[in-house]
Amino acid sequence: MAFPIYQVDAFADAIFQGNPAAVMVLNEPLRESIMQQLAMENNLSETAFVCRQGDDWQIRWFTPGQEVKLCGHATLASAHVLWNELNCSDDILRLHSRSGLLEVRRRGDLLELDFPAYRPEAQTLPAEILGILGHNPVETVVDDFMMAVLDSEQQVADFERDFSQCLAADHAVILTARSERPGVDFVSRVFCGPNSDLIEDPVTGSAHCLLAPYWGAKLDKTILQAEQISKRGGRLECELKGDRVRIRGRAKTYLRGFVEWTS
Repeated sequence: MAFPIYQVDAFADAIFQGNPAAVMVLNEPLRESIMQQLAMENNLSETAFVCRQGDDWQIRWFTPGQEVKLCGHATLASAHVLWNELNCSDDILRLHSRSGLLEVRRRGDLLELDFPAYRPEAQTLPAEILGILGHNPVETVVDDFMMAVLDSEQQVADFERDFSQCLAADHAVILTARSERPGVDFVSRVFCGPNSDLIEDPVTGSAHCLLAPYWGAKLDKTILQAEQISKRGGRLECELKGDRVRIRGRAKTYLRGFVEWTS
């Protein structure tokens, strides 16, 4: 059997930027074990599997080690493939996922994800995580992520440790700070714990489900410009709409090919 596969750099203005994801658009669902094997073989942070579901779509995301319930960059990459590689005629992509119904729209040259907004609540991080930080955070938050707000963008950029051996990091750890650069409201980096195959995620759309409501409240804004300052880097525009966050970015196709195997 041969299945088309695409590798897309998401939240990127050019290839070699943003976060790479593999996308496979299927005629019918695959067995979960096969999807996991394909994700392991692709060896990217996420592989998205997309399949028609009536007039809508179903989407599932797999890391090389497990299925995840929400992934922003692989959703953006999937929308890019459907519209720009496969000429999908849907004006709005409606994607059914483990996190409920997600929608993607086109806004000029940007793709817009409609994701749930997390409500940040201050909560102390485990001592082991605070020890690795090496800074006293301005504030800490725990939701689907553990988040530490630092004093400056420079502190976020200069952080050289990681949480890959930290057993207390049962969620990914976000480091964030307000930016003083024009055109950027806040910056972030996202580090994974010992249950992940990654040390640092290049650009994390789902983290902005927490980051955007937090910084929106702090800066009294509903539209925010964000930058994830990993080595690859990525730019995101976030708009708060009630209990939803609209996350916008660009994507670029890096690779087109076929996966072949005999089951």
